[in-house]
Formats: sequence, structure tokens, C-alpha cells
Amino acid sequence: MHVTRFSQAPAYHPPRHDNMACVRLQGHEAGPSESMWLGVSHVLPGGQTDLAASPVEKMYVVLEGSVSIGNGTEEVELHLHDSVRLAPGESRQVINRGARTAMVLLVMPYPKA
Repeated sequence: MHVTRFSQAPAYHPPRHDNMACVRLQGHEAGPSESMWLGVSHVLPGGQTDLAASPVEKMYVVLEGSVSIGNGTEEVELHLHDSVRLAPGESRQVINRGARTAMVLLVMPYPKA
């Protein structure tokens, strides 16, 4: 068993993420994991990621507030406990258009070697 207390979760700084504070809950520097990692992003009002794709599947769950997620073709607004799955290679952009900070859980597998 490996526990990461939220108050002790290590911060990380992904590129092209503006006005966001991100911490890792499991995997990478937060502890051992064989296949996936978990992170939480605090997306400040006006915060966003660039529209970009990655080679791995991503899943997001909104824990507080709301965010818009777009893939370059369509955009949806997610609210408390809503989730979205993005396929490997699918572009994504996360935007907080609201007036309060949003908190989003991210689940991602490690890239295949």
C-alpha cells in the first residue's frame, strides 16, 4: 500500500498549462505505479492548456467548479463529478471560463515503451 496525503502531494509543472497548479497523487515522483498515474489540477479562472494531443488515453473528473474541454472539433462544459475520456492521439484543451477555481482529477497511463 502506498499513501500520498493531498497536503504532501508533489507539485509538477506541465508545459503549456497556464494559470494552473498541478500535483501528483500517485505514480511518477508521488510513488510507485506500474501502469498509470493520478494527478489533480487546480485551474484558476482563465486558466487553460494549449490544444495538444498525446499518445496516451486521458480521463478527467471534475471535483470542484467547472471546466470546458475541447478537442478542436467539439467542446463540452463539465461540472461537478462529470467526466470525459480522450482517446490516444485526440487533441484536448482545458479551459476554466468560470469565476472560481476548478479542481480536476486526471488519470493517465504511462506511455508504452
